[in-house]
Amino acid sequence: MELRIKDVLKEKGIAIKELALMIDLATPNLSNLINGKSKPSIDVFDRIATALNVPISELFEQPATDVITCPNCGKRFKMEE
Repeated sequence: MELRIKDVLKEKGIAIKELALMIDLATPNLSNLINGKSKPSIDVFDRIATALNVPISELFEQPATDVITCPNCGKRFKMEE
């Protein structure tokens, strides 16, 4: 599951540095978290969601139900009727 914190920040017009100050986390640590280089605790996700005023589920990309991934090449295809 991919994080979509960058998308939420962009939608809200908030910089990573601002969010880091809001949740009392060093900017490099938050950047590593957003880029998938570190694994945060649920507490950190909760602090981010609270600071951005969104449900915690909004921080994660929801898998599309009409997209499949080829088991051989990994390419994603959108299913159409």
